[in-house]
Amino acid sequence: MKGIELVEESDEEVLVRAAAGESWDDLVAYCVVRNWGGLENLSLIPGTVGAAPIQNIGAYGMEVGECIEWVEGIDLRDGSYHSFTGRECEFGYRDSIFKRRWKNIFFISSVTLRLRKKNHQIRVAYGAIQQTLQAMNCTTPGIDNIRAAVISIRKEKLPDPAITGNAGSFFKNPVVTSSLFAELQEQYPHIPHFILDNQLVKVPAAWLIEQCGWKGKISGRVGVHPQQALVLINCGGATGSEIISLAENIQTSVREKFGIALMMEVNVISSQRDVQL
Repeated sequence: MKGIELVEESDEEVLVRAAAGESWDDLVAYCVVRNWGGLENLSLIPGTVGAAPIQNIGAYGMEVGECIEWVEGIDLRDGSYHSFTGRECEFGYRDSIFKRRWKNIFFISSVTLRLRKKNHQIRVAYGAIQQTLQAMNCTTPGIDNIRAAVISIRKEKLPDPAITGNAGSFFKNPVVTSSLFAELQEQYPHIPHFILDNQLVKVPAAWLIEQCGWKGKISGRVGVHPQQALVLINCGGATGSEIISLAENIQTSVREKFGIALMMEVNVISSQRDVQL
């Protein structure tokens, strides 16, 4: 299912609807070239538009749920049409109603997003965007500059799934209590973090994995990417069992060293652990 259309436009905003089969990054490029702000931080994420709300994809301080106006599709049980508002999608961190109550029973046909034409807030505080913009000699970035910076960062740090088998970020960044974080910070003064509120702090899973010695480590036909510890890679011919075993070993290491439980970001769609990948 293909197609991108302008649904509504004002001086300040646009509503744009994209069919579920459109490439996600093609949609981002389509919007950026028209100076519609909101999706630029989500550049170069592989996958389709229809998959984006399921996972509530996010990167560099932005989640797609912030822009979604509604999601349309079909109940596979009876063929009935449904439309969910952004609020009804119950978006959370890499989570939505489509991963829970409507999992495997709702077919997403299109996604409509509300984007800004004017007064769009550029987000540069997360990750390496500021440093990349500085290296590009860009002092007053627009959304096209943000997209260029994000693409540069992702190409440098992340493997191309067309070349090296991977599912992107394998684990969620854990959110811990401020009291636990204070204990960790006392032991690891330079631990990276992002304060969510007075009680909760987000800690990069990649840093935790790297501290446990997994970054760049190869084990048989699977391994951890040398540039980004959050990405597990298939070195060729690996089975689902090998991928999951590696993930479980990483989870055990992080739990034993830091007392933090890493949760998988990916969906495991088969219980047959010997399926060839």
